[in-house]
Amino acid sequence: MQKLNRRNFLKTVSAASAVAATGLYSGPASAAAEFKLKYANNLPLTHPMNIRAREMAEKIAAESKGRIELQIFPNNQLGGDTDMLAQVRSGSIDFFTLSSLTLGTLVPVTQISGMGFAFKDYPTIWAAMDGDLGVYMRKQIETSSLFAFEKIWDNGYRQITNNVRPIFTPDDLKGMKLRVPPSPVWTSMFRALGVSPTSINFSEVYSSLQTKIVEGQENPLAIIYTAKLYEVQKYISITNHMWDGFWFLGNKKSFEKLPKDLQEIVRRNVNEAGMKQREDVKILNDSLIGEIKAKGLQVNQAEQGAFRAKLQNAGFYEEWHKKFGNEAWSLLEKYTGKLG
Repeated sequence: MQKLNRRNFLKTVSAASAVAATGLYSGPASAAAEFKLKYANNLPLTHPMNIRAREMAEKIAAESKGRIELQIFPNNQLGGDTDMLAQVRSGSIDFFTLSSLTLGTLVPVTQISGMGFAFKDYPTIWAAMDGDLGVYMRKQIETSSLFAFEKIWDNGYRQITNNVRPIFTPDDLKGMKLRVPPSPVWTSMFRALGVSPTSINFSEVYSSLQTKIVEGQENPLAIIYTAKLYEVQKYISITNHMWDGFWFLGNKKSFEKLPKDLQEIVRRNVNEAGMKQREDVKILNDSLIGEIKAKGLQVNQAEQGAFRAKLQNAGFYEEWHKKFGNEAWSLLEKYTGKLG
């Protein structure tokens, strides 16, 4: 598959939109498939996650010689995040990609990779997530009925959109009704910044903004663009307030039913697709500002230093250091440097 750049991505969006009404795609269908596996996610069909997942499904079908058919259910087809997390835990879904921070409702320490203003750049992120911090997080995930594949997929640095005003400093957020995903770290961080946070699953974000249940939200640019949130927002502020990734989760019992050779095919292709998706998302998040401006959003750069100072003064880092414990926190600071 061709490397995604902005032009190729926009062409792919158009093509994917033409089949989006089906709500499902998979590798080459085979009535003889021994294993039909369900993979669900919360992102639009046009997001790089689903573009790479389709390619992944085709490769898995080909390499397994038709023994595996991987069915992909994008865009909350099987429910909101909390619903799908319950389904993958029970085994009714085989695979599910979920933000580390939302996964924290089940495995609290996974939220640690989303510490506010912690990671300065992508080389630092991937060193941590492919290194000791990622290993530690996966071991904690495996204490549940789930496991995580080795390569976390990218979501990107998150930005704030709203219908009230541009956000330059924490003072501009004071009292704002902002949607945040269901995660204690998210809620804690935005409260420390003076926000009135409301936890809403992603499947309800567009309608919540449209009906003014909340005034704003925060997400990476690729999601803001592919989910068309520019249709219901006026301002976007480049805050880079946290990095977010998607663990590709599997149900342990379901995966163990596959013969070892098929497990290897799935594992390798999931990890390879994740590496390609990382590159895609970074390219898009780096290049979509112009497209978002063209859709009518007013864009501004926030003062990151003021936000980090606000969190330090509010005791945010100290609080979460205590909650995560010294071992996890020291692994985080091994890559980020001293926080708090």
